Amino acid sequence: MVERYALEPIKSLWTLESQYKRWLEVELAVIKAYEELNKIPKGTYEKIKRNVYFNVEEILDVEKEVEHDVIAFIKVVTSKMKDEAKYFHYGLTSSDVVDTANMLALIRAVDYIKKELIALSKILYKKANDYKYLPTIGRTHGVHAEPTSFGLKFLLWFDETTRNIERLEKVRQEISVGKLSGAVGNYANIDPEVERLALSYLSLKPVPIASQVIPRDYHAHLIEIFGLISAGIEKMALEIRHLQRTEVSEVQEPFKKHQRGSSAMPHKKNPILCERLTGLSRIVRNYINIALENIVLWHERDISHSSAERFMFPEITMTLYYMVKKSQYLIENLVIFEENIKKNLELTNGLIYSQRVLHALIDKGFSREDAYMQIQKIALECWEKKISFKNQIKIQFKDLFSEKEIEELFSPSYYLRNIDKIYERFEK
Repeated sequence: MVERYALEPIKSLWTLESQYKRWLEVELAVIKAYEELNKIPKGTYEKIKRNVYFNVEEILDVEKEVEHDVIAFIKVVTSKMKDEAKYFHYGLTSSDVVDTANMLALIRAVDYIKKELIALSKILYKKANDYKYLPTIGRTHGVHAEPTSFGLKFLLWFDETTRNIERLEKVRQEISVGKLSGAVGNYANIDPEVERLALSYLSLKPVPIASQVIPRDYHAHLIEIFGLISAGIEKMALEIRHLQRTEVSEVQEPFKKHQRGSSAMPHKKNPILCERLTGLSRIVRNYINIALENIVLWHERDISHSSAERFMFPEITMTLYYMVKKSQYLIENLVIFEENIKKNLELTNGLIYSQRVLHALIDKGFSREDAYMQIQKIALECWEKKISFKNQIKIQFKDLFSEKEIEELFSPSYYLRNIDKIYERFEK
């Protein structure tokens, strides 16, 4: 755990104490199911629950001796029990407890992340509407293309975030599973009805089939979706980094009153948060390959996945939660320089209206090829000589276009004429 990026409540979700408490949740659910199905004496569940002894340090001390964390857990938890202790962990294998408890943790992490993604989506949607009618230059290949709406940047991010929320909802249902089927998954020492009932107490359902472990494609699918969410956040961060460059200066990430951008250069305001999010996205996405590799285990199981998951589950959920929370702050407090946005529209001396003029010539009777060749020749000359494309069009086609037509051809408002139709697709 990197404390710098560990925020509550995700941080507490992955403490050893929380892990052991989840293991206990699973064990108690099984005992309750046994009792309800009349497989153990009535009152056993209450006796066990009442006499549970829970001490993290003692569990760790016993683990040093037995070299097995679940056995250490069982020994300490049952140490104050009497005869009823024999029903604790009855018919189970370690993976029944660990895998099912891990699913509980992942489900709870998903719920925390989803809640913050919803909050982020609301911030993005508000920004999209705030800048709906602000013309900005659209860039393709990093080069000025045509005017568009600045609000569309946020709307695009909102749409992707919404899809990721929907993906989380679906995968949450998929991973709401557990496994209590014994050493190799064949129910030799536990009744399938005990599994079904115990898991129902935990709001889980049994996996249709398992070996000694829950199949790892469940986890891999979740991690892939986490990767998509992190990529969406990096997408926003990268755009802001580009737009914050001195030569562009259209936006600036939040900069607090006493914040300092450089230890050497007092003038600096660097996009450090965006760069941090970019780096953390790499961490999240790199866990995808590990999750995929964990699918492939020897026979009914080995434990090659186990050590990897001890890193992966806490780190990926905490990192992603941090990214979503910081993205909220970033977008909500983003500084937008509208005057620079308007100024940058004119950097090419009107070349961004070349397609508009092309279509106008076609409408006047030119073939597309002829119109394209003439406009390209004028445009390239204007670029090389740094002269006004609009003035050259006036000169070259003075008998073809009126003054009013020229002004309309070079108006950025034309490019926003269908913006409302795009936004209508997102109205609740």
